[in-house]
Amino acid sequence: MVLATRTTTRDIARAAIRSELAQVAFALFVREGFEKVTVNDLAEAAGVSRSTFLRYFASKEDAVLGAFDAQGEQLADAVRARPAAEDDWTALRRALDTVLAPYHQDPADALATTRLVLQTPALCARQLEQQHSWRPVLAQALADRTAHPETVSLTMSVKAAAALDCLNVALDHWTASDGELDLVELIDEAFATFTA
Repeated sequence: MVLATRTTTRDIARAAIRSELAQVAFALFVREGFEKVTVNDLAEAAGVSRSTFLRYFASKEDAVLGAFDAQGEQLADAVRARPAAEDDWTALRRALDTVLAPYHQDPADALATTRLVLQTPALCARQLEQQHSWRPVLAQALADRTAHPETVSLTMSVKAAAALDCLNVALDHWTASDGELDLVELIDEAFATFTA
């Protein structure tokens, strides 16, 4: 029997506070520049103590990148949920649709977030490190779709890495176009490069 995880009122309140703190931090980073803003500045702008801010985010980088924490598992779950007859590359491409929700909901905000990450060396490095940890998770998701889920092949690992690189290159081009190009079309084009 599988028990569903219950979301408590406390969990909901914590998520709401975390979201509010992240929004305040993002606005301050955009206005003042990421490097100039300290954790004390973030706490003051949010109207909380430094220790309260640090209870929700371990660092100022986490205030931006915390929103991406669950994406690796979301992508892996989306790969596993794809039709069994679908090839790995298509499954990976379709799974990326799960991380495009912010782009579809608010393209301007998604562009501002992407620009902040790409233009801030500390954030860019942390995001690449975060994505590096997603590679084995995605490769395992590909293996889970086979008759031998215990075997993650080199090919699966390469496909997972290439899919994330396609996403990143598409984001680079989208940001460079100042959002004029369509991000979904850019991702499709990047993926098509490997099937041409």
